[in-house]
Amino acid sequence: MVSADTRTTARHTLVVIGLLLLTALLIFFITHTARVLVWIIVAAFFAVALYPAVSWTERKLAWCRRWLAALMVFLAVSLLLAGLVAALVVPLIREGIQLYDDLPQIAQDVKAGRGPAGRLAERFHVLDYVESHSEQIRQRATDLAPPAIAFLTGIAATVIGAISVFVLAYLMVLQAPRLVDGFLGAFEPRLAGRIRRVGSACARTITGYITGNLLISLVAGVLTFIVLFILGVPFAGLIALFVAIADLLPLVGATIGATVAILAGFTHSVVAGIVLIAFFIVYQQLENHLLQPVVFSRTVKLSPLTVLIAVLLAAQLAGILGALLAIPVASMIQIIGRDMWEAHKARLGDQRPIGPKQKSSDT
Repeated sequence: MVSADTRTTARHTLVVIGLLLLTALLIFFITHTARVLVWIIVAAFFAVALYPAVSWTERKLAWCRRWLAALMVFLAVSLLLAGLVAALVVPLIREGIQLYDDLPQIAQDVKAGRGPAGRLAERFHVLDYVESHSEQIRQRATDLAPPAIAFLTGIAATVIGAISVFVLAYLMVLQAPRLVDGFLGAFEPRLAGRIRRVGSACARTITGYITGNLLISLVAGVLTFIVLFILGVPFAGLIALFVAIADLLPLVGATIGATVAILAGFTHSVVAGIVLIAFFIVYQQLENHLLQPVVFSRTVKLSPLTVLIAVLLAAQLAGILGALLAIPVASMIQIIGRDMWEAHKARLGDQRPIGPKQKSSDT
């Protein structure tokens, strides 16, 4: 007859084996659906950011159903993004056409050592290097065909991902009230209220971070374009677009964008490079000590050390996407941790020993 200890050991062994199999299945699932999971995460963040606007539209327009309010908000956001892209892409296309028209003259200037490109080529002996390594350069140009195809494939995947994120975010916003009410209905009213309160605080953090970060990046791109345009630096729209996109990355993004813009300024003239150095020094001080505190003070309340650690860890785990989402995720963890700590202190207060005065009053 099998003893109770033997049955308990066998049961524990089966539980451990089941947990190991479940973990392996989960790892297999994540590794094979990583791209789709990334789309879902990004869509969830955008859905949380746009949820207040949809709710406000539905509340203000009594005749407006939720699906129509969500559609109106998403169309407005799409038009706004399209306008911003057009404002940046149209000058970029114009400058690209101008570059194509100027290529013969640029090539002659390089050969003759005239202009900024010619002086740089002469200073670094570019022509001598090209002549002595022409066969290697031709072979490397041939080898660029597969990476170019991969790049075009990546662009197509990005477009598909953007459409998928848009549709997912729309459906999430549309179904959010029903999903939230169904989830909270599984808890007792007191705990459900606590979860709703913490969830609202996390949602405000995400909304504030996304809108604030986009606003700061827009300011950085517009000011950079104005300075580059005044200085007459070529391809001002392209450089300003890169600065705006790089500024989305916390901590290092502004430095990367500034470095590219300054190098472009020096290729135009020494004066332009020096002016751009001064501009970015002043602007980064204003951004770090004025713009970011004003935008993030009421939403993302994190110390600089916490921000640095969160960005480094998230970038190591999830690359650029991790760096972008590190600050709101860290703020959400801080909100949840603070709520758990306050609940723990409340429980300790309820369980404190009864003092002598309480005993006498009870008697």
